[in-house]
Amino acid sequence: MQIDIIGVPIDLGAGRRGVDMGPSAIRYAHLQSKLEDLGYEVKDEGNIEVAIAEMCKVTNPKLKYIDCIIPMSRRIAGAVATSVQAKNFPLVLGGDHSLSIGSVRGAARNRKIGVIWIDAHADFNTAETTPSGNIHGMPLALLAGKGEKSLVQLWDESIPVIDPSKIAIIGARDLDSGEKVNLSDAGVMVMGMEQIDRYGMVSVLEKAIERVSRDVDGIYLSLDMDALDPEHAPGVGTPVPAGLTQREAHLACELIAETNLLIGMDLVEVNPILDGQNKTAALAVEFALSALGRRIWNGQS
Repeated sequence: MQIDIIGVPIDLGAGRRGVDMGPSAIRYAHLQSKLEDLGYEVKDEGNIEVAIAEMCKVTNPKLKYIDCIIPMSRRIAGAVATSVQAKNFPLVLGGDHSLSIGSVRGAARNRKIGVIWIDAHADFNTAETTPSGNIHGMPLALLAGKGEKSLVQLWDESIPVIDPSKIAIIGARDLDSGEKVNLSDAGVMVMGMEQIDRYGMVSVLEKAIERVSRDVDGIYLSLDMDALDPEHAPGVGTPVPAGLTQREAHLACELIAETNLLIGMDLVEVNPILDGQNKTAALAVEFALSALGRRIWNGQS
């Protein structure tokens, strides 16, 4: 299988600058060579064209930079759809989580997929519930058919892109009040840190995988590095204390890999400005390797 690396240097969806440098930081952490060491053919497709904030205007404070985010979303959707159609594996590097409006849509073109969303946040706000107007807090709601019509549709495609019953959010610990109502109404599975602490990552992931993998053509993994505790991943756009350990995140990726259903992956919200010695980007690379099958020991005990 060929892995297509697709960079999306966007920070328009976030409230803090710097995650637009995430794709470069992840590449710098030897992403391509480590994937090749696993035996994959790897092609770096470069970066999707993204306008910088200085070129864009906030025309709606509840949907900041929407006029620049829509064309970016269309471009990334096209690139991911092309990759999946060629039976390759798109590995999308961010950049803020608004990029998933396009990446997940592209993976879902002409197929039914489940989504595992590993994140400190649910990203299920709409213009009516958002406290910030930052679109990186909305992509999962948009993919489930909720929110601003121009972002939900992008083109004249059927909506929702993802059946909400095929979405599982893992590691959530910072939800807005209106967002909780949206999640409840949609019937999305949310397995927060409380459930992980109570039952363990294996039990939580098995339930999530069982939920999203039934009657689908594949699973898409969107991994926001702020799912990790800031002690492990300090260089993220929106850090939240009391998150996943490094080992828990590896285990989640390993369990998803074992399904043999993974068709694409996002690595988002790496902010090298806030990092130390590229620690968070290097960790992102390690998670990608786990999701793509790397194990320390594959023999019998």
